[in-house]
Order: sequence, then C-alpha cells, then structure tokens
Amino acid sequence: MQGKIAARDLLESGHSVFLADLHQVGLEKILKYPKTAFGYVDLRKISATTALIKKVKPKVVLNCAEGDWDLNVYKAALRARVHVLDLGSDIPMTKEQLAMHKDFEKKGLIAITGCGSTPGINNVMLHHAHEQFDTLDTVEAGFAWDSNIKKFVVPFSIPSIVEEFTDPAATFENGKQVMKVPMETIEEREFKEIGKQKCFFVRHPETHTFYAYNKKDGLKNVRFYAGFPDHSMDAITTFINTGLASEEPITIQGKKVVPVHILTETLRRNPFPEGYTEKENLWVKVWGKKDGQPHEIHMECIVNTLPDWQDAGCNIDTGMPASIMAQMVMDGRITARGSYPPGPVVPVKEFFRELHKRGMRVYQDGKLINSA
Repeated sequence: MQGKIAARDLLESGHSVFLADLHQVGLEKILKYPKTAFGYVDLRKISATTALIKKVKPKVVLNCAEGDWDLNVYKAALRARVHVLDLGSDIPMTKEQLAMHKDFEKKGLIAITGCGSTPGINNVMLHHAHEQFDTLDTVEAGFAWDSNIKKFVVPFSIPSIVEEFTDPAATFENGKQVMKVPMETIEEREFKEIGKQKCFFVRHPETHTFYAYNKKDGLKNVRFYAGFPDHSMDAITTFINTGLASEEPITIQGKKVVPVHILTETLRRNPFPEGYTEKENLWVKVWGKKDGQPHEIHMECIVNTLPDWQDAGCNIDTGMPASIMAQMVMDGRITARGSYPPGPVVPVKEFFRELHKRGMRVYQDGKLINSA
C-alpha cells in the first residue's frame, strides 16, 4: 500500500520509478504511468538485492517493505553506493541502522529510517517544537484516526498492527527504559477532528530516536500512543484472540501455513467500501522550559482522504512523506550524510510546505502553521 502511494506521488512529481517486489499483484495501475518498470526482488538475499540496485542505478532507494527487511536493504544500498530511505522498523533494528552512520558517511551517502507518518512527520514536528525550548523534559506522541463508515478496513500493515497490540511497549521514565503491556495501558483522550478515542502505549522506534537525539537537552520521559476507532480495534483484537493473527505455523492438508500470512493476503484483496473516507491526527506534545519558565507545545498534523486517492484512505500520510523526503535527497534539499532518523536532517519549513501541497495541515497549539 505505502509503496504504491509513494510511487504514484513520485511519478506525479515528474520522477521515474523502478518498482521491485516479490510479486506484481496490485501494481497494474502504477505500471500504466510512463517512466515505470518492474523487477522481482527477494530482500532476504542481500547480494541479489545489491545486484538489482546496481543494474537499475537509482538516485535513491525507497524501501516500503515490512520493517523486518530494513537492515538488509540498508546493507544492499550501502554496497551499491546509493542513498536509502525506509518507513521504519522496531527499536533493535533501528539501533543497528543508526549504528551504520559512519559507513554511510564515508561513502558520501545518506540513510534515513522512519520516513512516513509516525515515524516521519512526528519526528519533524518534534524537531520544529524542540527549537522553541531551552530544555526538554517530556515528549508524548502518537496517532488517532477514524472513518466515516464504521467497517473494518486494513489501516496499515497487519503484522505491524498485531505487533503493536501484543509486543511490550518501551517507554522512558526519568531516563530509564520501562516496558509496558499495551492492552494494560488503555485510556481515553480527546483528539482534534477525531473526538474521544481509546489509545494505548505501543512499541515504536520514536521512543528510542526521540530519547537518543534529545537526552542531551534534558529529555527524561518519552511515551508513544496508538489510537484506533472501536470498530477497527474490535476487529483486530478478534483476529488476535482467535489465533488468526498468529505467527505460529499450522498444518492444513499436509502443508504448513502461517495464519497471519493468510489473514494479510485475504484482507489485501478487500476493496474499500464505496464512499469510504478516513481522517487521522498525528500528534506530538512537548514539555520543558524556555527562559527558565515551564513551556508546553502541542503539534498536530491532520490528514484527510484526498479526492482521487480514496483507495489509500489516510495512508497518504505515510507514503507521501517518504516520497517527499526521497525527492529532497535527490534535489539536494537534504544535504546531511550518514544514518539518521528524519528529525535532525529534514528541512522543517520545506517539508511542512510539501505536506500542505498534499492537503496535510500542520498545527501548533491549534494554529495552522503550514498554509500557503
């Protein structure tokens, strides 16, 4: 889903795109665009992935595959001497990717992990807010969304969603990492243009990147929340509780299959209901001090389903930012070299301006700050 969104945005911005995947299913609309081509790739095979990159000779590799393969793509891009961006992975892999900083720097390349909505937009909003503080104390961030038709539609990667609901969530409390059980942290909050919604702690790479890049300025507490509407949350918990989202192989008619793989492929084929639209609120709250006084900033990015993008819902806020950042690398607006999350290297005003062009509104303390 995100790869198709990013590819379409790149193509409609005048760039050529070589698409690569394990299969070609669902790419028919994208391949009708001029300046496209397709090749098969298996990211488990680093040497073959490297060979494909060298053959295609892209200016940037934009990886929208499952986060499990982000490190492999980093290694392949480094060997092929090409800039690389992805949508993010779990904290252990994010640490490994950021540890490759000097390797990319030596080759004059940039690698950016977490270039979507969150991680992605939220990282840049934190960087924007951070510049208005002398010291930081606490950062909370997350997302909340809803739809006009109360019917389950895949919001994003099913394996990633299951992990967010079930994997222990890392938070930082007084400078120490504390693990939480997601479903034991549910609370209700009010979100701009969404209303009241249940949210809970989830494991997300921002808890690591926010803390690692801002602890020098006093940051002690970091928490990340996911918010789902009731109709989506009920469906997901049913998948988990019935075993449909399990990663444990089962045998059916003599063949081993993984339930979550079947679930993912089945749901992939379900079309959006006619007239279906979504709205999402990406948010970051920051507490700290300015001129010796307590200071607080609330950042939000509001995303709606765009006309002619109905089959993407509000997922445009993940695929499009990845496209924007890739274009910024290509045209020189991002000049840093090494391995980073988005916050320290993406030009804030330029990025917010590009979001505005795509209908995404950024607010600071309720005031729109990225209008034309």
